[in-house]
Amino acid sequence: MKTSIKRILVVFIAVVLMAGCTTKKLTDRPASTFAKGADISWLPQMEATGYKFYNDKGVEEDCFKILKDHGINSIRLRTWVNPSDDRASGHCSKDETVAMAVRAQKWGMRIMIDFHYSDSWADPGKQKKPAAWEGHDFAQLLKDVYNYTFDVMTALKTSGVSPDWVQVGNETASGMIYPEGSTSNWTQLAQLINQGYDAIKAVSPNSKVILHVDQGNNNARFRTWFDNAKANGAKYDVIGLSYYPYWLTGNPDYTLSINDLGNNLLDMVSRYGKEVMVVEVGGEDYKAQNTYDMLVAVQKKVKAVPNGKGLGVLYWEPEGAKSWSHYGLSAWGDDGRPTKALDAFLIDL
Repeated sequence: MKTSIKRILVVFIAVVLMAGCTTKKLTDRPASTFAKGADISWLPQMEATGYKFYNDKGVEEDCFKILKDHGINSIRLRTWVNPSDDRASGHCSKDETVAMAVRAQKWGMRIMIDFHYSDSWADPGKQKKPAAWEGHDFAQLLKDVYNYTFDVMTALKTSGVSPDWVQVGNETASGMIYPEGSTSNWTQLAQLINQGYDAIKAVSPNSKVILHVDQGNNNARFRTWFDNAKANGAKYDVIGLSYYPYWLTGNPDYTLSINDLGNNLLDMVSRYGKEVMVVEVGGEDYKAQNTYDMLVAVQKKVKAVPNGKGLGVLYWEPEGAKSWSHYGLSAWGDDGRPTKALDAFLIDL
């Protein structure tokens, strides 16, 4: 009898161990998956104002389901320090970001968090520090960055979310947290970046930290920025790029710059030994076929980066229909349905 019990226990333990190994494999598998993603930070506002999302057949559905059915497996969320409640330029508070991250994770999505270190939009033209940080000396600003980043990351962790990627700053070609973090003072900018990096790793060591610059086809811009980052000891794991042919001088078609994007991706990996990722991309909503073709081309360029160092491509606010946002580079039509452009994420790379 005792022998039988022992055999049963041995079998039970073996099954548990096998199950544990299987779970680990399933958990690890998504990390190697090419990211096909979307920044959908406008979604809570859109839903709150009554915007309805419809699938390809015209049936109302949760936006997350529509995105997932079009191949989206990753979600990017911006977060602002003390945002207003403005419909288009507000929201994205810590609490809203955490709630969206939890929701995205329930849909099986991987998560990217985008720290703007501002109360509203941060981009190459503006990097205004949060109002609550105004008047702080540089030593205090370093603490502000660390404490705020640590707080948001802890809130995510407490809610069961460990982001795959976290951006320290958004499109920081000219720096962040002006004027102290301007690229006119790279020594200070690198210190601010490293406070964000350290806070992220303290809470979520496996999250990859991204530094993000716009004009992904502009190799000189990237070499200058990341040479300075290296020289000043800025810490990061991934080089993030924006690629918007629409915003280039003369609004040229993507075919005139796509090879430059591909070459820049290869150069970044070779020059700095980092992984690369197109964290923002978009095309004109009324040129759905052209935007589709561009997205296919961009994915192929990123996928072609050797040794799997091209991590993925994320569309910026594909669901942000112009009828609601007045933004012309979404992938959504006036009928509330995704355009053909979004089908580009369904292709087999």
